[in-house]
Amino acid sequence: DVTSTADRGTFNNDEEVKEIYYPEVEALLKAHTGGKRVLIFDHTIRLAIPGAKRAPVTRVHIDQSNASAPRRVHQHLPSEALELLKGRVRIINVWRPLNPPITAHPLAFADSTSVPQEALVGIEHRYPDRTGETAAVRYGEGQRWWYWSGMDGGERLLLECWDSEKGGRVPHTAFVDPRSGEGVGRESVEVRALVFG
Repeated sequence: DVTSTADRGTFNNDEEVKEIYYPEVEALLKAHTGGKRVLIFDHTIRLAIPGAKRAPVTRVHIDQSNASAPRRVHQHLPSEALELLKGRVRIINVWRPLNPPITAHPLAFADSTSVPQEALVGIEHRYPDRTGETAAVRYGEGQRWWYWSGMDGGERLLLECWDSEKGGRVPHTAFVDPRSGEGVGRESVEVRALVFG
């Protein structure tokens, strides 16, 4: 159970998220990964309501690819990137419900060892200042999936999107669980971070 000073109102203001919640995420990542340095580079608030700017994503994906992950280091720490990439670098998302318990559009995640590299398809994303890439995931026999039923506000899910040493990457997706009915529309936040060491 994770104690947080960031209440639901904090997440209505990006600057408050950065000021109040980012330090909590940084401490959590250092404590649970053994990382020596953490650089949080963005966050997304997802709302399962009509017209939401960012809704839960209902297609299986990984937020970074083997091509885009090293570019993230160069983008955010250009003068240190070459040296940092000589050591272990991970990109980890910290996922948290904002209106627990989560019943509608829960987050499913795969055992990455059950998803072969050949099942990943690079998806290019073009922005005015850069080109990024995520990975879509083809269905395959033998893939193993889980989800956290009724996740509450004190719980966090750490999704490793890339690991330069161990090749870790966790496919994930929101989904409709027919057993839960419509439920209250999911509200969640995911914070993305580079973890060094």
